[in-house]
Amino acid sequence: QLQAFGGGLVQAGGSLRLSCAASGRSFSNYYVAWFRRAPGKEHEFVTAINWNGGNTYYTDSMKGRFTISGDNAKNTVYLQMNSLKPEDTAVYFCAADRNPLRIIEIYNVKSYDYWGQGTEVTVSS
Repeated sequence: QLQAFGGGLVQAGGSLRLSCAASGRSFSNYYVAWFRRAPGKEHEFVTAINWNGGNTYYTDSMKGRFTISGDNAKNTVYLQMNSLKPEDTAVYFCAADRNPLRIIEIYNVKSYDYWGQGTEVTVSS
């Protein structure tokens, strides 16, 4: 089971760190990803990490502002979000799936079997 938390209200230009904790399982041998869903829109890929190798994946729009990382001891994945913009407002979900995933699958919401409940991020202008 995944639990995402850390969302909240922040002004544009501010930062937030989201956390995704796994209970009852280790992230070993998993890809862990963050997706977001803005009001009225579909799920959008944010970033992912291959827990075993540490490889990370981003979309161009988020690279440089968002950073994904993992803590083995806490079995937790973090999403550090900096320079937030109003268009980053969304519910952020963490998701996980077992290796291996092809590159194209990493970015696909349908590739992930395990999902957290989502945490809401609101960026005010």
